[in-house]
Parts: sequence; C-alpha cells; structure tokens
Amino acid sequence: MRAAKVMLAGLALSVAGLAPADEAQRFPDVVGVEVTEAGENSFDFDVTLSSPYDSPSRYADAFRVLGPGDEELGVRELLHHHAGEQPFTRRLAGVEIPAEIDSVTVQGRDQEHGYGGEAQTVTLPGRQGGDE
Repeated sequence: MRAAKVMLAGLALSVAGLAPADEAQRFPDVVGVEVTEAGENSFDFDVTLSSPYDSPSRYADAFRVLGPGDEELGVRELLHHHAGEQPFTRRLAGVEIPAEIDSVTVQGRDQEHGYGGEAQTVTLPGRQGGDE
C-alpha cells in the first residue's frame, strides 16, 4: 500500500506539471553572465553554468549568445566535463554584435538534450539602457 501512495504522489506531481524533487536536471542553467566591451561592436562574455548532474558521458558541452529572433551570434564549445567544478565559468571572447542590438540572451547546452534550461538576457555595456 505504501508503494501505491508514493506512486500516486509522483503521478499527482506529473499531472500538476511539477517534477519530483529527485528528478535529474536535464539542461545546464546559466546562473551568471558578465559582459565587457572588447572593441567596436565586439564583446567578451564570462558565463557561469550550473550542471549538477555532470558526468564524463553527459555534461554541459556549450553555451551560446543569441540575438533577436534567436540569431546565434557566438558559441563556446566545452570539450570536457566540469564535475568537480560546479558551478563553473568560461569565457567567450570577441563576439561581434551589430550596433542596433542592445541586449542578448545566453543559453547553455547539454550533450544529450541540447539547448535549454535557465537562460539569461543581458543588456550590452555602452548600448541603449546599458552601462555608459
């Protein structure tokens, strides 16, 4: 009977659209983004990702910078897992961004599931609404 109650509790969470607490995170989350101006229309991104499920066979393997309409402006490939370093920060340097774009979104990618998880939108320094 106890197993049935646990199963029903899991079913109730599924029906409510909530994940059980022990369900593994599918995508890396972007938990921090620092942007610095690197030149005219060029920016460096220091991106902090969290991927607590990290393993050598499945891990956060990239992040990307997206402009309006999800146009990909830059990608940083990550070639190994960061299991002992969570969360971790990596830099993507020299991303060319047209002058008419004021803000971008940064999104992480998982080796198995692709892009998803928590993304962050940031205003570019020196652009309208950004740091002058």
